Amino acid sequence: MNRRMGLPAIVAAGEGKASRAVYGESKVYLEVDGRPLVARIVATLQQVPEVSEVWVVGNAERLGAVLGEASLQAELTKPLHVVPQFRNLYENLWETWRRVLPGAPTEGRDPRDDEADLAGFFLSADLPFATPHELSAFIQRAFERGGDFVTGLVPESSMQPFLPKNPGEPGIEMAYFNVAEDRYRQSNLFVVKPAKLGHRFYIEEMYEHRYQKQLWPIFGLAWRLLTNEGGGFWLLANFMSLQVAGFANRGGWTWLSNWIRARLPLSKVEALMSRLLATDFCFEVTEVGGCAVDVDNEEDYDATCARFNEWYAAQIARGESIYGALPAPGAPDREGA
Repeated sequence: MNRRMGLPAIVAAGEGKASRAVYGESKVYLEVDGRPLVARIVATLQQVPEVSEVWVVGNAERLGAVLGEASLQAELTKPLHVVPQFRNLYENLWETWRRVLPGAPTEGRDPRDDEADLAGFFLSADLPFATPHELSAFIQRAFERGGDFVTGLVPESSMQPFLPKNPGEPGIEMAYFNVAEDRYRQSNLFVVKPAKLGHRFYIEEMYEHRYQKQLWPIFGLAWRLLTNEGGGFWLLANFMSLQVAGFANRGGWTWLSNWIRARLPLSKVEALMSRLLATDFCFEVTEVGGCAVDVDNEEDYDATCARFNEWYAAQIARGESIYGALPAPGAPDREGA
């Protein structure tokens, strides 16, 4: 497959309900190693062969100042667009997609019937350890897998380098999805055909509670699945089994988590999500790990700052060892142009 497939990247950098403040600041503007996170991911996307252009949606005035900084501008090799944020995450992504469509006016337009198969690469702005190798590998695998909504996963083993080396040292503790094949951390990478999403309005809620740490909102969503989506008790039972397995794992009841997850293969979770979003949903696994680390609280931000150079260098080395070197700009792709 030719790596230069011309896929637009849409970076979510909004400041709505789904975005948490860290130290009183919108996390996408937090600096790591002297560069705001949103600028860091924009710079990383310049090195991803499959990405043709970058769209960032958020506070247009703040983004303009950050992304207009001279050192970042000097790194840009792809068109960069800023879209003012809307009311919530769902509207940010959908309205940006309406502007990405070929020939769309400034205010955007809805996709035509013949554009239903157009896909975009969606990701969050707060990914300090995202490497071009992992982003590239995910996009390639997502297209090889197919599906209308492909979500990234990272196995638990790939997240071990981010744990504290010793008690009291900085590190980042993870929450995982517990399924039969392994324990996985959801990454913040998505290849999506937006026109094929039947229930787009669930995206924000699923993203907000993706790490399964808030019990009552999860119960609320489960009840709506039962009463609104016609999924019956099969949908509800499997959804709640996934949540209970996660709570059991974090609570130290490994035996219970293992017993539940043995009955939850990824294929069953994919079927559940396909029913929920009314689309063809699937997962794709990458093994580097950095794209599953975002900055959601002060402790994680402090650990990121303290160990950034060490962790990022390790991510680059791991990506090259697993996926090989990326083609230089203008060079043929690894499988030939």
